[in-house]
Parts: sequence; structure tokens; C-alpha cells
Amino acid sequence: MSKVLVIADHDGKRLGAGAARCITAAGKLGAAEIHIAVLASPAAAIAAEAAALAGVGKVLVVERAENAHPLAAVLAPQVVKLAAAYDYVIGPSNTFGKDLLPRVAALLGVGQVSDLMSVEGPHTFKRPIYAGNAIITVESPAGAKLVATIRTASFAAAGSGAPAPIEAASTDAVLPTHTRFVSLNAVTNDRPDLQSAARVVSGGRALGSADNFKIIYALADRMGAAVGASRAAVDAGYVPSDMQVGQTGKIIAPALYMAIGISGAIQHLTGIKDARTIVAINKDPEAPIFEVADVGLVADLFKVVPELTAALS
Repeated sequence: MSKVLVIADHDGKRLGAGAARCITAAGKLGAAEIHIAVLASPAAAIAAEAAALAGVGKVLVVERAENAHPLAAVLAPQVVKLAAAYDYVIGPSNTFGKDLLPRVAALLGVGQVSDLMSVEGPHTFKRPIYAGNAIITVESPAGAKLVATIRTASFAAAGSGAPAPIEAASTDAVLPTHTRFVSLNAVTNDRPDLQSAARVVSGGRALGSADNFKIIYALADRMGAAVGASRAAVDAGYVPSDMQVGQTGKIIAPALYMAIGISGAIQHLTGIKDARTIVAINKDPEAPIFEVADVGLVADLFKVVPELTAALS
């Protein structure tokens, strides 16, 4: 029976949301064992969170000073050493996974299945192409080690289970000297994380300015929702790029997605195709967003959104 190694994403303090969804994907591979690797320093808190996920058989912890910051160039050689005993090496298709897993595949000399969204068999998978307009079936060579990134929006997060054993692991990997951590500039706020939030309110270019975007923040705060934006809103400078939803931004799957002043370009729709309920507010009745919306309202957003915010008080 096969074995799967999930590479845990984290911010140095907490386990990332992608890990739990990768465990679910790993379970569909029919593997006899699912282990999760935590490469961090310190790693105790992250490992404890990983061990509590249902389906995890063991947590491997590689704790060394160089892993204090998740640099792909530093982590990849270590993952390759750990991968020797596994048939599958998978990670989330987010910034962390997209940076790390291609390096791992290259060092192993194998191909990679990117953005895996469905498991059809041990070596047969489905993934989106053409900005999500088409889904293709791909097959990996039987008997070869598989490296894959998982489209986390396509899989439910694993629940909690009995704590799995945590085991310290070490590797003799030679780490690169040409890459080092300098600094991290990250946007912080008290709102839910965009990629894991159950409710998301997004604004588009129709808002007209960064100042006008405040009505989106107000509605989201009243709903306890995360805030997103279309690429047009980001390009116009209304909001920072980490809020972008879509093919070139973040792929999300909230229970409720509100698209306000967003026309519905195909690259944006790719990022929300797994949302359970989509609500669209736009003054253009021909906007493409209405073709995918479960609830649509043709109206002036500057009138409707403040009214909706007030009604929720």
C-alpha cells in the first residue's frame, strides 16, 4: 500500500489552512499511511495542530534554525530527503506550495501535477486549464513518485481526530547558501483570512476609489466576513494585491461570496467557482457575474450597500 507525505504550510507560528485540505485529498488516494511533515523552528505548536487532524498517521518534525522562515530553496532539499520513503508528496496550491513543490519535483527528477482538484484513481487526476474553462484528466506514470499541489478550494478540510504521534526527524540535506531571509512585510488586520473564511465580500473597479472601498469594509465587518477584490480594483490601487481573488490571485471556496461592483471576468470567476452561494450586486444587468450568481441584484451599489450594512446592525 502507498504512503503519502503532506508538506505542512505555516506562518512560523500556526498551521496553515491548506494542510487540513491536503489531508482530505491524501485520503482519496487510497494510501495506507498519511504523514505530515512540519519544517519549522520552533515547531512544537505547529506540530501539535497537525497531529490533531483526522487521518494523520504521524507528524514528522524537522526543527532546525534554517527553517525559522519557510524559504523554498532551504526547505526543498530537506523535503527531498524525507520523500525517499513515500509514494506521494503533496502540498497546497497556494503561495507556499507553488514555490516549494516544483523545486522538490525538479530535485527528485519527476514531473508534477499542479492544481489537482479531483482524485479519480491512484494515478489519475483532474485539474483545471484555460482559466477554469476546461477540466482535463491527467495520468502520472505508475510506479513513479508523484509530486502534486492540491487545489484546496476543491477539498473540504479534515476535521479533528485522536492526536497522532509526533516524531522528530533529521536529514543530511545540504542547504543552499545563496538564499537567506531578509525581512517580511505582511498586511495584518482583524478580519478573517481570505482563503479560509466562510463569508467573503469583494469589491470591484466600480467602487471608483480606495476611499469608496470603505463601504465594502463596513459591510464585511458587520457580517464578520473577509474582504476580497477583483484584479481591476487591485490594479487601480484601491486595495493591496493580497486581497485579489481570481486566477492570478487567490482561489477561494466560501459558503457565501458577495461580488459588489464586479463585472465577472473569467479570471475572477475561476477563483470563486467553488463558492457555495454567490450574490452579485451590479448596475449593469448584462454583467457576466449574473450568469453564475445564485442571487443577483441590479442596483446602484453606493445606495444598496450602505442600506444593507445598516439593516444588519
